Amino acid sequence: MVVRTDGRNRRAAETRRKIIEAAKIMIAETSVAPTVVGVARRADVSVRSVFQHFHDVESLFVTVMDSIRADVVVPEMPSANRPLSTRIESIVAAFAELFDKVVPLRVASGQFVDHPALLERSQTARNELREATFEVFAPEFASLTEQAREELADAIGAALSLDAWIVLRRRDGLSLERATAVWRLTLTALLAQAVGAAKG
Repeated sequence: MVVRTDGRNRRAAETRRKIIEAAKIMIAETSVAPTVVGVARRADVSVRSVFQHFHDVESLFVTVMDSIRADVVVPEMPSANRPLSTRIESIVAAFAELFDKVVPLRVASGQFVDHPALLERSQTARNELREATFEVFAPEFASLTEQAREELADAIGAALSLDAWIVLRRRDGLSLERATAVWRLTLTALLAQAVGAAKG
């Protein structure tokens, strides 16, 4: 009886894995949220099997998003004691590498944009990137008032957001190199303006 139950559990886990992997591949290929029928066909399982593991397409998508996020290795952030130009270069490269991997997922999530679980995960990601900004540019932020620090962090967060990256890469069709150059210029200007204003 135990052996039989273990076998069922293994088969169920394998079916779930196949469903998630199929959805991940389809999102990477099309940047569109896949249908249950499409996922079932790609995973070579029945539509009924998909619904046995996921109540609806939204819950499947959230699980797929978590799986993709878990696969993404967040690049190491540069130390705050390195030269400013080096830090700008490094953090822009890190953000660009990270965002380029999740663009298909973000575009595909458009139809579920108001789903509570996705809103929560998006906010968490924004908070993490904001904290990274404070750490990497700690010397520059240290010279600012509290209000100026928050405004600069807001400006960097808006300029170097995933949505901004999608505009550069998808809407404007810029290459990775050109989009990265735009972000380096933008970040350099924001920091120079904020620090210059503080000194003035």
